[in-house]
Amino acid sequence: MINTIKNLFGIGSKTDYAQLVKEGAVILDVRSKGEFESGHIKGSVNIPVDQLLSNLSKLKNKEQPIITCCASGMRSASAKSILITSGFTKVFNGGGWSSLQNKL
Repeated sequence: MINTIKNLFGIGSKTDYAQLVKEGAVILDVRSKGEFESGHIKGSVNIPVDQLLSNLSKLKNKEQPIITCCASGMRSASAKSILITSGFTKVFNGGGWSSLQNKL
């Protein structure tokens, strides 16, 4: 149970986000449009978490790595769960976008 929670929130993982991006990962920012417009990772895709299910078609390849991010890591954890439940196979919770940006 603890490992499941850690995995969901990306805690304790040593994911190489920069390498994932080099390999073609999509950075999915799940904050609101206004939050996204106030600052985001260059090249990231914005689909607010509350609109994710109705916009899954924008993420065409279910095998392509996806790194979710938001303001703190809570919404990105929810987005990761939604994507995995929807059949996406390589989903990583990048946590807060500004912290993730420093890891790229």
